Amino acid sequence: MVSAVDPFDLTTWILEVFPIFLTAPILIWLWMRPEPGRLRFTMLLNTLIALHALILIVGGHFSYAEVPLFNWLRDVFHLDRNYYDRVGHFAQGFVPAMVAREVLLRKTRLERGGMLTFICVSIAMAISAGYEILEFASAKALGDSAENFLGTQGDVWDTQWDMTMCFLGALTAMALLPRFQDRQLKAAAPNA
Repeated sequence: MVSAVDPFDLTTWILEVFPIFLTAPILIWLWMRPEPGRLRFTMLLNTLIALHALILIVGGHFSYAEVPLFNWLRDVFHLDRNYYDRVGHFAQGFVPAMVAREVLLRKTRLERGGMLTFICVSIAMAISAGYEILEFASAKALGDSAENFLGTQGDVWDTQWDMTMCFLGALTAMALLPRFQDRQLKAAAPNA
């Protein structure tokens, strides 16, 4: 992986990109399964997953607090921090909510509507909470060497902001993309 070449910090890189190493084999396996009825995600969802992976890769290479474009934005607009981690946490809500929606619609009897939206947002929030717990455990285990992974940039409310951005990302996904996703699901399985 190119982002592993001379990263800002190797430990940070490993911690930031490990979700890709966990999910990529699962996605490849799902795609290559020969059985009828296998779960193949829509082009929309595959694109969102690829974009989320790219966000993780860039954050892992530079560290979320040091992504150059966002350092430039910080300096030009006199911001108090590099906001790339907010983008990452927004995606951490946006993409898992869409994954949950597609899987639930295809593999359960759950119907479109408020309950589906609630469950998808809740799943995204659970993933985000799990990630925050991982950050806490890393900080306890690694001490100062986890600082780049945490990326708090001195903000005592960083965890709360991370969860808020995840929540906003999940809500945004549920507001903007369900009709588009539904069209792709219907095209993939006309009887759905």
